[in-house]
Amino acid sequence: MREYSIKRGYNPDINSLVKEYFGVEGNVEKGLKFFFNGIGEIFIKREGQKLYIETRPSGNKKSDISIIKRWNEFLFRATGKTAKERKKELLKL
Repeated sequence: MREYSIKRGYNPDINSLVKEYFGVEGNVEKGLKFFFNGIGEIFIKREGQKLYIETRPSGNKKSDISIIKRWNEFLFRATGKTAKERKKELLKL
């Protein structure tokens, strides 16, 4: 499970972002598990200014660059941080 910190002063509505990007409704405060084609099983939970995300790949190895772009755009809008900033944060640990 990966832990993403949300940028200071940034307060996104993660529930509406999940609905917009993946077409799934639920409550990420309690934890939300769903399946998205090309990524697999996704579990998202928000606790304060932290976002916990776990992905389990599906058996389908066929994916498209648009899926990766969609995922990165979702993470950017959910955390307020670019892919470069998220990578730097993960390497810091």
